[in-house]
Amino acid sequence: AQQGHVREKTYGKQKIYFAAQEQLPAASDTELRSLDEEIAMLSAKVQTLQQSCRQMEAELKELNSSMTTPEMAREIKELKTGCTSCMEKLERIKSATNHVTPEEKEKVCSEQKLYCKEWRKRKRMATELLDAILEGYPKSKKQFFEEVGIETDEDHNVTPPA
Repeated sequence: AQQGHVREKTYGKQKIYFAAQEQLPAASDTELRSLDEEIAMLSAKVQTLQQSCRQMEAELKELNSSMTTPEMAREIKELKTGCTSCMEKLERIKSATNHVTPEEKEKVCSEQKLYCKEWRKRKRMATELLDAILEGYPKSKKQFFEEVGIETDEDHNVTPPA
């Protein structure tokens, strides 16, 4: 710094040293243009290399996430085994002689609807009756049900089918 090769700047307690610009030769316009062109060319090259790198990383990620040949062979074997077991089950079902006729199925479904309708109707009637009793009852609903011995559908987690 004393000889003039390096300059010194003080910022508070810090000192910064840098090369003296006066001693460096000034670049001509042609040199600056050629340097700018070189910078632009190198920047374009960097961009293409970065894009190529991203593509290769994406391809690598895709290849790492895909199955290997032994894994795929094992998966195919498992799927074939599952397929054969399903085919055997299908054949057993097809060969069964105890098929339900559509008339029998319709009869069972209509009976189920009837019984579910009755269930809902009776439950509604019982709920209305119990609510009327509970209006004048001094204790809680839970205590009343316990004393009388009433078990509700909710106690057994039962709901009528839809």
